[in-house]
This record gives sequence, C-alpha cells and structure tokens, in this order.
Amino acid sequence: MEISFKGKRALVTGGGRGIGKSIAEALLKCGAEVVVLEKIEEDLNKFKKEEPSIIPLQCDLTDWDATRKAVEGVGPIHMLVNSAGVAAITPFLDVTKSELDWVFSVNYQAIVNVSQVVVKGMVERGQGGAIVNISSMTTNVAFPEHTSYCSSKGAVDTLTRVMALELGPHQIRVNAIHPTIVMTDMGRRAWEDPNKHMKYLVRTPMGHFADPTDVADGTVFLLSDMAKMVSGTILHIDGGFTAN
Repeated sequence: MEISFKGKRALVTGGGRGIGKSIAEALLKCGAEVVVLEKIEEDLNKFKKEEPSIIPLQCDLTDWDATRKAVEGVGPIHMLVNSAGVAAITPFLDVTKSELDWVFSVNYQAIVNVSQVVVKGMVERGQGGAIVNISSMTTNVAFPEHTSYCSSKGAVDTLTRVMALELGPHQIRVNAIHPTIVMTDMGRRAWEDPNKHMKYLVRTPMGHFADPTDVADGTVFLLSDMAKMVSGTILHIDGGFTAN
C-alpha cells in the first residue's frame, strides 16, 4: 500500500540534519508539504538548496515565546514530528542545573510548546491529526553519563501517553519512537570507538545499529492512515536490543 500525504502539511523540528532531515526527506517523497524547523541557519540553507520545496523555519526551541510565534506563523499543520534533541555527556555527580535546564528545554519543554500550538489548530479545524515524538531506547536501558538525556526522554514517553489520552477524542493520534544508536554523522563520531560501542552492538540481535532512514520509515508509518488505530504507543527501532 503506497503512503501518500498529498494535500497535507508536516512540521519537523530539528529537521535540518540527522534523523530530522531524513524524516523530512521521507515526508517529501510521500507528497507532503514540509516545514523544517531548525536552529542552525547553515544547515537550513543547505537543506533548502537540496530540496527547494521545503519551507524553512529558523528558530531556537529554548526560546519559548519566539518558538510559539514562529510556529503560529506557518499556518495549518496536519502532521507534527518532534525530532529536535540534544545530549550532554556528564557523570551523574557532575550534572549541573544549567545542563538540566538546557537538555529538558529542548528535549521535553519544546515538545509541549510546539505541540500546544499545532494541536490548537488541529482541534479548531476538527479534522484530526498525527504526532510522533522521537524518544530513545535509553528510557529502558540507561546509558552511563547520560543523566539529563535519559531523564528527558523518559519524560517524553510519559508526555506521549498523556497527549494520546487527552487528544484521542479529537482524533489526534500521538506516538513515540525509541531508536537505538543511530548512525548519523554525529552518531558515527560519538560511537566510532569499538571499545565504546561493542557492548551495545553485541546485545543487538540484528547485529547492527540503525540508519536515519530506519527511523524515518517508522515515522512515516505512524503518521499514515496505515496506523489509524495506533496511538499512545512506543515503536522500538532498535534491532531487538530491548528484547533481551
């Protein structure tokens, strides 16, 4: 069954690179009009040159009021992907309040903020909608020196379920994705050392980590009518890691 999003507009946060960019590209291939929200102007401009049809939206998600204003200005959104995320690698005893504020601001609070604006429009139009939050398998399997990151993604999982519960009567579906280690450019740099990644790789039944397209494919499915009765769930894209 071919998935088509023709006539629909999607918003992808953190869509200028990595997983978010792959998701935006997949949505474009399915015929959606795609708004790409990205903080880094250089990444946004590069993507615009590659895909002139995208609607670029430069925004710093840590700025609550500016973000609301920016998202309100892009018009109706039928599908939302909250993909933007940051991580800080810090031993637990060294975690600071400023680190927690920063990580939670992007990974959790921005989802609440952007989703509130988008959902308000969905409810007013009365046509339903679909939202996917990119979480992480680290909510099930703790990574050392990831206190703020793991905690923020745990909050995303709970938020996803609450949103699904409250928004279901409006025919708005909300789901989350748990990717394993993903081989983006940043991921390769972070995990290229075999001594660092092998303990996770050997626990992966499929024997390899994920590519950004793997997450994009799962996101497209959850946004599509093929998943019209799927809401409040978490899709594991981890090669079976959390099965053992």
